[in-house]
Amino acid sequence: MNTVLRTEKLCKSFSNAGLQQHVIKNLDLEIFEGDFTVIMGASGSGKSTLLYALSGMDKPTLGKVYFGEKEISSYDNDRLAVFRRDHCGFVFQSIYLLDNMDVFDNIMTGALAARKNSPELVERIKTLLNKVGISEDMWKKYPNQLSGGECQRVGIVRAVINDPKILFADEPTGALNSSSGQDVLDIFTELHKSGQSIVMVTHDIKTALRGTRVIYLRDGGIVGEHRMPYYGTEENKQRRGSLQDFLNEMGW
Repeated sequence: MNTVLRTEKLCKSFSNAGLQQHVIKNLDLEIFEGDFTVIMGASGSGKSTLLYALSGMDKPTLGKVYFGEKEISSYDNDRLAVFRRDHCGFVFQSIYLLDNMDVFDNIMTGALAARKNSPELVERIKTLLNKVGISEDMWKKYPNQLSGGECQRVGIVRAVINDPKILFADEPTGALNSSSGQDVLDIFTELHKSGQSIVMVTHDIKTALRGTRVIYLRDGGIVGEHRMPYYGTEENKQRRGSLQDFLNEMGW
């Protein structure tokens, strides 16, 4: 498999009351094209910190991050913003839609930021909205007129509108009820089956089951990895059992 992202001796520290807190420690990792990589670990293990470093949302203290052959960890903030715009999509637990824009315009802002505006783009937005279950009568509604699950589905469309090389997600179902969360996970599964590379942070085993690769962190380092076939290619009971055994071994 082709490597999309990789790190070399990645370190991230924060200063807390004059003391250095080392969150990521000399971490080497490869993210492969077409993989659905899930990052798990106990609270404080460095999951979100790693995701932010991989995506260019934060710069490492030491070490390097490569996108292909380009060392993005050496980029200044302006170049990182362009990298994120052109190559990354983001879905968070908190749903950052613009309250003063309707559904359609919220998605269009992401495309316009990348200087994309065409009749084909409008049709792509419509197609994606229909795919995630946002019907045409909802396109002119504002975020406060939608449920949490509906807002998250709009957020996913906005995240993928520019055909990102990698889709990053940080606890994307954490603020949703079980039904809405299931709908959102089904969308991620379909995106992955269509070829989308995904990196997702979660503490939830039902969410992790959608992945093809689970990376387990402890104290800022990788202590284990578990591989699974595409979701739906084996019995869920068997899949859950193998992942549960791995997590138990990790001390989850």
